[in-house]
Amino acid sequence: MLTLIKNAEIYAPEKLGKTDILLAAGKVVLIAEKIELPGNLSVKVIEAEGLILTPGFIDAHVHIAGAGGEGGPASRTPELQLSDIIKAGVTTVVGCLGTDGITRSVESVLMKVKSLRAEGVSAWMYTGSYQVPTPTITGDIARDIALIEEVIGVGEVAVSDHRSSVPSVEELTRITAHARVAGMIGGKAGIVNIHMGDAKDPFRPLYKVVENSELTLRQFLPTHINRNNYIFEDAKKYAMHSYVDITTSSYPYFPEYEIKPSKALKQLLDAGVPSEHITFTSDACGSLPGFDPVSGELIRLESGLPSSNLRELRDAVVEEKIPFETALQVLTSNPARILKLRQKGKVAPGMDADLLLLNQNLEIHSVFAHGVPLMENYILLKKGLYER
Repeated sequence: MLTLIKNAEIYAPEKLGKTDILLAAGKVVLIAEKIELPGNLSVKVIEAEGLILTPGFIDAHVHIAGAGGEGGPASRTPELQLSDIIKAGVTTVVGCLGTDGITRSVESVLMKVKSLRAEGVSAWMYTGSYQVPTPTITGDIARDIALIEEVIGVGEVAVSDHRSSVPSVEELTRITAHARVAGMIGGKAGIVNIHMGDAKDPFRPLYKVVENSELTLRQFLPTHINRNNYIFEDAKKYAMHSYVDITTSSYPYFPEYEIKPSKALKQLLDAGVPSEHITFTSDACGSLPGFDPVSGELIRLESGLPSSNLRELRDAVVEEKIPFETALQVLTSNPARILKLRQKGKVAPGMDADLLLLNQNLEIHSVFAHGVPLMENYILLKKGLYER
């Protein structure tokens, strides 16, 4: 069936104005000021007067198969639920393993990716975990990326963190070079997602890799850059040259040292960082631990949700006065371009029909994945198989 959405205010993410949009076979096929179709066609017409239409959100750092464990076996977090991402406006996720590359496996992340795809959304993944040597599926980073369609890079590899395996510059260089070549062969991003820890001068390992090789900073996507003031100040300089990722779900759990994501976005832009260099991700289903700075003991444990992305996008627009089309990039066109998800992140003919309808308060009205409604008129239409 054709779907015709009429009179929506389209942000693609650039503003296109009030426009009609036609969907067919999971794609956007036509955008025009007024679309008229023959009466003999089977068409679902959605009147979107007063609504905003955007690309579906891309959440490029989610512990889809569960994570955690820093507080012992009972602190392991559960798998991502399909309804949580739909209600958050997320139509594409990128899964990662995280801290526990010991009792959890990259294979379980891959099967969760396949599960999410079967349930109607788009999903990819990173091979590896915090640890070096990185766990893999085939026994080799490059083979995972080049040969397994769902694998687009390596991550999250931990640096500057007491939970990392303290990779040497040589080890990190080898991982990055392997990922780059495999990405070239497989037509993937081949990027290395870097977990930034609390240590001082956290970007030094990345700069050292570039100094000692032919690689560039654009082979990295460092995340958690808003975790404290001194890392964030370093991130402002780093982001002038390459990509950075702001974690949205850790706020407001640690307001005493976290930079609120919407404010972090504003400060990066005010510092002159190109908007194209910045992404938001939720770190959903990951544990958000707090450690005593003296003893190193775990004193607090939280977990985030994909809905934090929309909350911080809304605050960026309403409270920080960032233009909507600029703020929208960090959840749509930017991650799509950086991760080479070529059919994602924009509203244009030929692109996947992953779309959101938002009301004027930036609340989610409807969600479409590959043109199929998963949420419509504020009503959730799809849940995971075992969700109650």
